[in-house]
Amino acid sequence: MAIKVVIVGASGRMGAVASRCLAADPRFEIAGRVGRVEADGVESDLEACLNRTSPDVLLELTTGRTAGAHSLLALRRGVRVVIGSTGLPQVELDEIEKAATGSAAFLVPNFAVGAVLMMHFAGLASAWLPDAEIIELHHEKKVDAPSGTAMRTAQIIQESRTCEALALPEPLLKAEGARGARVNEVPVHSVRLRGMLAHQEVLFGGQGEVLTIRHDSLDRSSFESGICLSCEKVMEMSGLVVGLESVMF
Repeated sequence: MAIKVVIVGASGRMGAVASRCLAADPRFEIAGRVGRVEADGVESDLEACLNRTSPDVLLELTTGRTAGAHSLLALRRGVRVVIGSTGLPQVELDEIEKAATGSAAFLVPNFAVGAVLMMHFAGLASAWLPDAEIIELHHEKKVDAPSGTAMRTAQIIQESRTCEALALPEPLLKAEGARGARVNEVPVHSVRLRGMLAHQEVLFGGQGEVLTIRHDSLDRSSFESGICLSCEKVMEMSGLVVGLESVMF
């Protein structure tokens, strides 16, 4: 039987991508679409939608400000959740982990398969080149910084290092933030500009060499395969699972 999915954030750009790819895939049935404003095929009351449709999966595509509450609402009804939103505070992630006992919550910082490969390759590289910095670049409407992908990449780098990064001298900052934010002992630099979508490069430095690993999402269609894969694989999960790499490798 088809997996019944409710999309919350359906009136946004990612919601449109999810609606298109899930509707085209016979593995899924879109049971409901929820957005901030009611429109053709989109309703505004998530709780009412969940009660009426009894879906298998909630696909959460709003923002970090609302994703936690939406996810908890679904999990407490036994609905599995795929969270594509980033910027959730740790206290809400802890609540989601508790609520996912007996169900599943799949937190996916990036649905692009190439971006997940970029993070995986960064982990491989950091075992040999521990000195790394991340530059992440997104469109001007992305409010959270650093991005969830950058933070996850920094975590992977730190976990994969086999020795400590080179100790640098105390910086003389002529402008606050010039050296970026430190995430898991990795400097991260965030760029927000019109004309961009989602881009990240990881730079590794070694003696006499530099390795750059870069991924660019040029169109939101790059997220389609990851959305479908996540909504399928969450049906096999239990508890809180983080990252598309958990089902790719």
